[in-house]
Amino acid sequence: MNNTLLQNIFANAIAILVKDTPNADLQDLDIFFDIPKNTEHGDLATNICMRLAKPLASNPRAIAEKLIPLLQYDNSIIERISLAGAGFINIKFANKYYHNILADIHQQGKDFGKTNGGSGKSVNVEYVSANPTGLLHLGHGRNAAIGDTLANLYEWTGWKVTREYYFNNAGNQMTNLTKSIYARMMQICKEPEFAFPEDGYHGEYVKLIAQELIDKYGETLLAETDDNMATIKKFGEEWCFNKIKHTLKRMNINQDTFFNEDSLYKDGKIKQVLAELKEKGLSYEKDGAVWLALSKMGLTDDRVIVKSSGEPTYRLPDIAYHREKLLRNYDLVVDLFGSDHIATVPDVLAGVKALGLDDKKVKVVIHQFVTLTENGEQVKMSKRTGKSYTLDELLDDVGEDIVRFFLIMRGVNTHLEFDLSLAKEQSDKNPVFYLQYGYARICSIFDKLPDANIDYSKANLSLLTDESEIALIKQLSRFPESILTASNKSEPHILCEYLREVASAFHLFYHNCRIIIDDAELMKARLHLANVTRIALHNGLSILGVSAPEKM
Repeated sequence: MNNTLLQNIFANAIAILVKDTPNADLQDLDIFFDIPKNTEHGDLATNICMRLAKPLASNPRAIAEKLIPLLQYDNSIIERISLAGAGFINIKFANKYYHNILADIHQQGKDFGKTNGGSGKSVNVEYVSANPTGLLHLGHGRNAAIGDTLANLYEWTGWKVTREYYFNNAGNQMTNLTKSIYARMMQICKEPEFAFPEDGYHGEYVKLIAQELIDKYGETLLAETDDNMATIKKFGEEWCFNKIKHTLKRMNINQDTFFNEDSLYKDGKIKQVLAELKEKGLSYEKDGAVWLALSKMGLTDDRVIVKSSGEPTYRLPDIAYHREKLLRNYDLVVDLFGSDHIATVPDVLAGVKALGLDDKKVKVVIHQFVTLTENGEQVKMSKRTGKSYTLDELLDDVGEDIVRFFLIMRGVNTHLEFDLSLAKEQSDKNPVFYLQYGYARICSIFDKLPDANIDYSKANLSLLTDESEIALIKQLSRFPESILTASNKSEPHILCEYLREVASAFHLFYHNCRIIIDDAELMKARLHLANVTRIALHNGLSILGVSAPEKM
């Protein structure tokens, strides 16, 4: 709902009310409206009189009794404004108010839901960021689904969005992958008992990479030379990265920028950070290692950023990477991390701030882990392969739309149980089926029209008076607000829940009010309402990265 109308009405009345209290401090007084839990109380409510009590030195109810008569409003738009309880003020809108909203929504069309609060601002959203050492698993999937949906939410609220993937194709992990592939090649070609590296990657995909290398190069790579190992490493990296990108594409995810951690070393950015920290007296050497003096930055414990072996710990490149992102002049930098990263976040932000950058521009979103369940039991292994579930296998089992929606339908700070039984069910119990069926049902109504040329765009909306019709319009009016709230709170599940409420309100409207009827004018009005609902569901599903099928 657009609260500007009400805010102006109340602001004007308050200005009159406080004329006799010239010393009242109303500088930081904002006027807020909430939806009452009991709809019989009205459509909106405000506690403004509670917040006026102190500056006006009076009790809230007495203030409300004086304020309400001063409120000047159009009775055709606002049906009543009334006092409740200890000083709450309830507002009940007339049907005309909702008819006007419906006409306005129709005017916005496919842009319905968009706001411009982020207009002129830029945001970098970094998500997935798995190293190219293997296939994506369920945790990566949740990170990807949350991150991409947040990026969509920012776009719908006016931000210019850069979607970024940060990866490292150097270091021990890549060395272990290379050694793992080489060991599998030796086992396939020469020595079945060839020793597998202790820290190697045991997934079946390593055998596939090894076989593809053998098919391409024969046994020429089996001599353990630097050149051969470099060829194996490059092939393995590209193989893994292509698989990762393919999986993300299946989830309707395409990123703008792939930033390689290794470039921080090649471009001298790591050395710059070390030099700056040393110059500022925020690092020191001890036991052959370089320590970050976090105790000088408001934290408790200092941390090693370069080991005595000369190898940096992950805090150092993370600080350098965030420095680079902020130097690109984004207004906001958003990081998506699993909960296993939570301990390092304060250290990295402290390092960024120590380098003279605005750490408040960095927003970190931590998500909890995913557990796969079926019939109430935890599932650890794929029935098909007998191995741990990969994200691709889950996509194969239940489909892209289900995976994407299920991974974001709970709060990011909530441990997510991905219920395979529910995911496979094609009924109203399955939230994706429920939403998509609602959209398809609306499409079917327009397919069944006796005359495909019926013009419902200029319908007489005053004919919409049934309680379920008004309830649906109310729900639709909250769409932009739900997008904005989901964006500001970094909680995509807010939009999931909102769309479920829209679908529920539509199904009730559909049940109570026949749409294709003999009364041509009323039919046009109801078609108008159905079409706007179709737009809202389509737009909402697109933000979530879920398809909107016209037939089911």
